[in-house]
Amino acid sequence: MGDTSGRKSEHIRLCLEEQVGGEGITTGFEKYRFRHNALPELNFDEVSLKTVFLGAAVHTPLLISSMTGGSKLAGEINDRLAEAAERRGWAMGVGSVRAAVERGELAPTFAVRRKAPSIPIIANLGAVQLGYGFGAAECQRAVDIAGADMLVLHLNSLQEVFQPEGNTGFGGLLARIEEVCRALPVPVGVKEVGWGIDGGTARRLREAGVAFIDVAGAGGTSWSQVEKFRSADPVRRAAAEAFADWGIPTAECIREVRAAAPDAALIGSGGLNTGVDAAKALALGADLAGFGRALLEPAVHSEERLDALLERVELELRTAMFGIGAGTVSALRNTPRLVRREV
Repeated sequence: MGDTSGRKSEHIRLCLEEQVGGEGITTGFEKYRFRHNALPELNFDEVSLKTVFLGAAVHTPLLISSMTGGSKLAGEINDRLAEAAERRGWAMGVGSVRAAVERGELAPTFAVRRKAPSIPIIANLGAVQLGYGFGAAECQRAVDIAGADMLVLHLNSLQEVFQPEGNTGFGGLLARIEEVCRALPVPVGVKEVGWGIDGGTARRLREAGVAFIDVAGAGGTSWSQVEKFRSADPVRRAAAEAFADWGIPTAECIREVRAAAPDAALIGSGGLNTGVDAAKALALGADLAGFGRALLEPAVHSEERLDALLERVELELRTAMFGIGAGTVSALRNTPRLVRREV
């Protein structure tokens, strides 16, 4: 347990203290702008953030992305995030529940349902573990531990290469993912961890029965950078640096995945920092906009700072909607007012 807890705590520390963002690559949101509507024909207090995700009504189209769990500090962060998500009506994901599936004593660090009784909660496991003995039973156990409504299987091939404890057996995963989708009674999704999912991959996942896709594109945290700081191997540290600009920008992923899998539920995440970023993600085709590392520091610091950030993001999103005359999330998704910037 000490090794697992130490790794989780080290990941948190590195994300807070080191430059772990991708270098030389952006989210792609800067390539788009909203055309202002000077006469929106609605009142600001009429703008509604309410929406539906996989049949669940939510107060906002916003998600606290899967981040952590598996250590005392991680459990405290998850509790604070869950409480804030419940207060403000955000959906929430937890970090990989693998540690708790393997070591029951870690389960409380992922058990966020007790803090968030009404919001959608997404449990999380590494898809690669399906090639190392995990199956439907372990996936269901992860859902039960988090008290979750759905499960997401994350794809992190490059991270596994550079992680000292990494598992790199990604062969044959699609068929195993399909088996889990058929076996579990809850929706199963797939997410990347910061390098993005392209349209072709999304189409194959949808055909395998995946209910939702979180693109987790490039432009935010780079997990090859995180693992670079963890590694004591100078060769691996140097090699990881070569991948600092790797990945598909988040905006590009959202457009591709929506076109390739029009009937899939879609989460746009990867480097989002503001409510305007969220508005662009939703206008490009996402059903939810996910925030990860941007929330970590305030979640560590205090309930008040975290609440202030969530409130600011909501205000920015609502103001962007007002600024283009979109009174609902549906109207935002269908707006013709998001355009590419002129070069």
